[in-house]
Formats: sequence, structure tokens, C-alpha cells
Amino acid sequence: MWEVLKIVVPGLIALLAAMAANWAHDLAYQVHALLIMVIAGVVCLYSIRTAGEPKIDVPSPTGYMDDVVRAGVIATTFWGVVGFLAGVFIALQLAFPGLNFDWGQPFTNFGRLRPLHTSAVIFAFGGNALIMSSFYIVQRTSGARLFGGNLGWFVFWGYQLFIVLAATGYLLGATQSKEYAEPEWYVDIWLTIVWVAFLVAFLGTIIKRKEKHIYVANWFLLSFIITVAMLHIVNNLSIPVSIFGSKSVQVFSGVQDAMTQWWYGHNAVGFFLTAGFLGMMYYFVPKQAERPVYSYKLSIIHFWALIFLYIWAGPHHLHYTALPDWASTLGMVFSIMLWMPSWGGMINGLMTLQGAWDKLRTDPIMRMLVISLAFYGMSTFEGPMMSIRAVNSLSHYTDWTIGHVHSGALGWNGMITFGALYFLTPRLWGRAGMYSNAAINWHFWLATIGIVLYAASMWVTGIMEGLMWREVDAQGFLVNSFADTVSAKFPMYVVRALGGLMYLSGALIMAWNLWMTIRGKAPAEVAAATPAE
Repeated sequence: MWEVLKIVVPGLIALLAAMAANWAHDLAYQVHALLIMVIAGVVCLYSIRTAGEPKIDVPSPTGYMDDVVRAGVIATTFWGVVGFLAGVFIALQLAFPGLNFDWGQPFTNFGRLRPLHTSAVIFAFGGNALIMSSFYIVQRTSGARLFGGNLGWFVFWGYQLFIVLAATGYLLGATQSKEYAEPEWYVDIWLTIVWVAFLVAFLGTIIKRKEKHIYVANWFLLSFIITVAMLHIVNNLSIPVSIFGSKSVQVFSGVQDAMTQWWYGHNAVGFFLTAGFLGMMYYFVPKQAERPVYSYKLSIIHFWALIFLYIWAGPHHLHYTALPDWASTLGMVFSIMLWMPSWGGMINGLMTLQGAWDKLRTDPIMRMLVISLAFYGMSTFEGPMMSIRAVNSLSHYTDWTIGHVHSGALGWNGMITFGALYFLTPRLWGRAGMYSNAAINWHFWLATIGIVLYAASMWVTGIMEGLMWREVDAQGFLVNSFADTVSAKFPMYVVRALGGLMYLSGALIMAWNLWMTIRGKAPAEVAAATPAE
């Protein structure tokens, strides 16, 4: 029965996609329908070709399902380079507007590439990092193979399809026109299916674990998976205009939509980019330092305080808007309170190095993990400060916010992901170590200096921009036009592009280093599976 379904279902999907492409009302829907038709057709033909062949089950040397994690390492690296490249290009477009090329269609202008860059680095690079890390960590800390057989592969390939659909949709102009430029309704539905499968695979592994204790990293990862699902579903509630078109009508509108968007937006930061990556931190930092977590009690307090407070913080993005003052003030208060549990995580990570600080001189991977915690601490102080109404009146809608976001994303999320990739690659491919530690050092310094150039330039230009916007003459008229502020920011925009280029260069060095490690010919001895590793 299963063998028949493997052939019939992809064939039926290919047929339906071909019909949808023929009846589609817009270009984006046609392209996506044809793409799904081709993929489903290939799967159908492959299923027919392999039907009846005997299954050869090659056991993993570790006893865990590591093939999907290896694929995740490769996908994370690939999408990282793509996202950083798009970021450098749009930074150059802001400095040199002539780079907004006119192809007859605005496929490569800033308005189309900005959401492509944002989604590529957050959801493609960061999302793949979280999925592959979750699959690796939950197996090791549970002493159990990933639940669901090939469900892990469905999550991996289903997520890659979501990325491709979203990215092509951005270029073709098919979004819900929200702050985060979410993809349209059918892409949202597909992501929901994939994400539920992710939850089943992760939670199923925990349920069948051999270890009685659930390690704290899994707490953070599970909270990230569940909360992101809730955020995604509520924020993307929409009614399709037509079953054969990409456009939809939003359920929420006006100030309710703004409130919902920033409930989603800030908690995407809070649970996707914070809680999920803290799960990575609580595994990779102790493993690389070869020390236990500094304080397990602190990790418990940190976890519960963080997930309770973060969910309330979104309205601080809406000071001085139609949102009632009490709501934005509530968001501000909870944002300020968030400083404490956030720094609890940073302190717990840094203090884990007690007795192992010498590793910072000799271990470039440890250096990368520690600098990520430093940027996490800085960003989680700057964020609450910027939520204060008086500070927000100067900073909001300026490049200061861009500097804050990128110091966190590049410094915290990027650096800890790089450290995780360097940690995982030798172990997953059975190598004694990374091909070149010197290349890791080059990557570390290029990335660190690049982040400093990026963030500092945006802090300077953001504060300058905010002050220019509020400058008035003796009669109370504004002194500077919007064009004046744009002209004044040009030098800092060039510095930002230079910082991004350095960060991209470091990522390219990493990709080369990972490739050389993977294709190495001297495998290290692979340890047998042990619980709570």
C-alpha cells in the first residue's frame, strides 16, 4: 500500500499543480505551480524507478540519524552565503542607487531584494541551523534515534521547498505586504505542515528517550518550535482571493493588524532567534569547553522568566502610533524586565568557561562561541533600552534600529551558528578536526571586525538621522528635508557595505574550510552511541 501511495500521491500533486498553473491569475502563482509540478513529477518518476528494489538499511556508526543533520550543515552554509551576498548587494544599493537595475520588471530592486535577504538569513540560514542542531542535540541528549523514520527527511526537504517558494515569491512581488513581507497563503499552509512534522519528530524523540532527565537545551528548543508555530498561524490568518491566485485578504486590519504583526515580529526574535539559539548555546558551549553548565538552577530560572516575559514585549515597537498608550507601555515594561533573564543566559554561558578560559587562546571555535555570547549580552541590553519611550522617540524608524538588529543577528545568531558548524562537521564526517584552524581564525576576525563596522556605522548614522529629523529653526519649522538626511548618511552606508563584505568573506572562507574537511581522507575514530553525550 505504501509503495503505491509513494507513486500515486506525487503524480496527483503534479497533475493538480499543472492545472493550477494553467488557470492561475498571476505570474508568481504560475511559477510556483510549475515548480511544484516539476518536483512532484521527479519524485513520482523516482518512486516508479525504485519500486520493488530491495531496501538496504545501512546502520549509522553512531546509532543516530545523522544523514539529515549532515544535509542540514550543507544547507545552512549554502543559505548563509546566499543571504549574506544579498545583504551586501542591497547595502550597496542604498549607497549607490544606480545598482537598482531596470530589467523591465523590478525583480532586483531594493524593494524585492530586502525581504529576500531578511528571510534568507533568518529563516533559511537560521532556520536550517536550528533544525539540524535540534535533530543533533535531541538525539544525543535523549540517547535515542530520531523519531519517525524518514520524517526528518520530510522536514528537511519540505523546509527547503518553503525557502525556494518564499524566495521566488519575493522576487515576483507575491507577499502579504506586512512588516516582515510574509509569503502568500499557500506557502504559509505548506510551512505549517512542515513545522508540525518538525514538532512530531522532535517531541517523539524526547518521549522515547532513554535518559530520564530532559536536558535544558531541549526545553529551549521545544519552546521555540511550539511558539513559532503559534506565531506563524495567527499572524498569517488570511482569506485567499482565489484558489488559483497568490493574493489574499488579511483577517486583521488597521491597528489590530499592527499589534498582531509586532506580537509576531518581536516574538520571532524572542523564540526563533533567542530561545532556539539558546538551546544551541546550552549544548555546544559546554561541549566545546568540556565543562558542565555553570548553574543548572540559573538555567531553569532563566528559561521560565524568558519565555513568560518575551511574549508580552512586542507593543514597544508601536510607541507614538494609534495603539493605545497602555499597550505600548506594557510592552516597554516587559522589555525592560527582559534584560534580567537575558543576561542570566549570557552569564550562565560565559561562567561555564570557569577553569577553561585558556581555551580562548588556543581554540578558535571556543572564541567564536564566546564572542556570540558577548554580542547576545550587548544586544539584550540595547533592546530594552531602545524600548523606553524617550529613547524610542529618537531611535525608531532610523538606522540605529538596523544597527541593533544586525549586531544581534550577525554577532549572536551568526557567530554561534558558525561555532556549531565547526563543532559538528568533523564529528559528522568522522574527521580528527577541521581542515584549517588558521582559516577559522581568519573567519573570526573578518566577521568580528565586519560586525563592528556595520553596527558602529549604523549607530552613528541612526543617531544623526534622528537628531536631524527633530531639528527645528527659531520659527519651529524643520531644518532638514528627508533628502538632506539621506545625503548625510552616504559615508556610513559605504562603511556598512564594507562591514557586510568582510562578514561575507569570512563565510566564504568557512564554506571552503567545511568543504575541505568533508572531503578529507583521514577519518577519525567515531565513538559509539552513548546517552546524554
